[in-house]
Amino acid sequence: MIKYIFVILFVINFFECFLRQIHMFQLNHYKNSFQISWIKKNKKKLLLNTALYILAIIMYVLNIKLVSSISVIAIYGILIFTNISKKAKKPLVYTNRVKRLIIAAVLLIALVSFVTYNLCCFSGMFIAMLIMNVLVPLFVFICNVINIPINKAINNWYINDAKRIIKEMPNLITIGVTGSYGKTSVKTFLYKLLSAKYNVLIAPENYNTELGVTRTIREHLRATHEIFVCEMGADEVGEIKRICDIVHPKYGVITSIGPQHLETFGSMQNIINTKFELEQSLPEGGIVFLNYDNEYIINRKIDRKVVKYGINNTSMCDYFAYDISASNKGLSFKIRDLDGQEYTFETKLIGSHNVLNLVGAISVARNLGIPMSVLVQRVRTLESVPHRLQVIKRGNDVIIDDAYNSNPSGSSYALDALSEFDGLKILVTPGMIELGEKQYECNYNFGVKASKICDYIVLVGKEQTKPIYEGVLSTEYNKQNLIVTDDINEGLDFVWKIKSYGKSKIVLLENDLPDNY
Repeated sequence: MIKYIFVILFVINFFECFLRQIHMFQLNHYKNSFQISWIKKNKKKLLLNTALYILAIIMYVLNIKLVSSISVIAIYGILIFTNISKKAKKPLVYTNRVKRLIIAAVLLIALVSFVTYNLCCFSGMFIAMLIMNVLVPLFVFICNVINIPINKAINNWYINDAKRIIKEMPNLITIGVTGSYGKTSVKTFLYKLLSAKYNVLIAPENYNTELGVTRTIREHLRATHEIFVCEMGADEVGEIKRICDIVHPKYGVITSIGPQHLETFGSMQNIINTKFELEQSLPEGGIVFLNYDNEYIINRKIDRKVVKYGINNTSMCDYFAYDISASNKGLSFKIRDLDGQEYTFETKLIGSHNVLNLVGAISVARNLGIPMSVLVQRVRTLESVPHRLQVIKRGNDVIIDDAYNSNPSGSSYALDALSEFDGLKILVTPGMIELGEKQYECNYNFGVKASKICDYIVLVGKEQTKPIYEGVLSTEYNKQNLIVTDDINEGLDFVWKIKSYGKSKIVLLENDLPDNY
C-alpha cells in the first residue's frame, strides 16, 4: 500500500514542479539561456527542494520501516504543498509545444522507471524517482532537446507557409516597425491613420516575434488587405532579419534605440546593429523612417532613402512637431507639410513623448498618400494603446496604466506624464529588468526622479527594487511614504487605503513583471 502512495506522491510532485518549470520556460520564450538565468535567480528555493529530496533518499536508503516510510511521505507532502503554484499573472498556455514537452517527460519517466524496476526492483525505482524530482529543471532541458528536431520541422513548415502566403500577395505593402520602445504605439497609430485609405492589418497584442508574425500571417492576413504593419521585436542579434525574410518590408520605421534587453544582447552595438537589420532588409527604392531625436540613430550611416522625423533636431528633420502643449487633458502640436503648409494636431493621448510617436506615424501615412487634413481628423480620434499610458478613471481617482513599459526612457516619460496631473501622485512599480550592467544605475536614477514627483512610491519586490529604493532615499524623501510590498495586489491594496483628504489619487502603474521575475 505504501509503495503505491510513494508512486502517487512522486507523480503529483514531479508534474507540479515540471509544469512550474515549463511555465517559466514559456515565459522565457523557450530559450535555454533565459531559463538558466531564471534558475540562477531562484536557486535558493530550488536548493531547498533539493535538500528535502536528498533527505528523503537518505531516509529511504537507511531504513524502509514504517516510521521511515511515513517520514518520506511527509516530506513529499511538504514538497507538494510548498510547490503548489500561486495564481499566475499569465498562466501557462498549453500550446502544442508544451504538450510535446509533457509527452516527452511522461515517456522518459516511464522508461527510467521500467529500467530501474527491472534492474533493482521497487527500491531502485523509488530512488530513481526521487533523483528525477531533484533533476526537474534538467528534465525541461532534456525534453526540449528531445523535441528539437520536431519543433524545428514544425516551425519551418509554418514559416514557409507564411512566406508562401506573402509571395502570393505581390501588391501587399509591408511596413516593418521596430525599436527599443515606441514600436507598439507607432504600429497602432499607423493602423488608425492608414485605414483612412487602405485595408490595413496589424498583429494582435504583442505578436512581434518570428513565430508571432508567422501566426498573424497564417491566421489573419487576407487577399483584401493592402497594407501589413508588422511590429518586429528582438532580444538577440538576427531576429529582425529573420522576420524581414518572411514579410519582405518595403518601408521600415525605427522608433528608438536604447539599452533594453541589454542583458541578452550583450552590448549597445549589438542592439543598434539588430534594429538596423530592418533598414538593411529593405529593397532598392524602399524607405526607412528614422527618429532623429535618438542619439544612436542620428549617427548611423544609411544605405536606403531616409525620411527623418523628430521634435528636437528640427533642422535635420523632414517632419517635425513644434508649439507642443502637453497636459492631463491631452496633447496639441503643429506640423508643417513638405509644401510648407501648417497643420494643428490635437489628441486625447497623454505623455509628451507620444508627440514623437505621432510625428513618426504621420510621416509614414503622408508618404503613403494620406492628406494632412485627414490625418488631423484621425489623430483627434486616437485612443490610448492598452497598458501604455492608458488613462483609466476610477471614480474621482485616475490610474495611468503603463504596465508594458520597461525601459529607462519610457519610464522617465511616464513620470513626466504623471507630473502633469493635479492630485496625490502615487507610483507603483517593480522596476526595470534586462538592462545588464546598467540595471542598477537606471533603476537608481528612476528612483531619484520619482522622489521629486511622487507623493507616495510603492515598490513591488524587495530585491528587485533595491536600486530604486536607494535612489529615492538619496534625495531625503519621506521614508514613511516609501512602501515595499511582495506583489502588485498588496501594493494596490495599500494605495487605496491612503488618505487623500479630498484630492484625487493619480496612480501610475509603471511596468508589471511576469511570473518569471
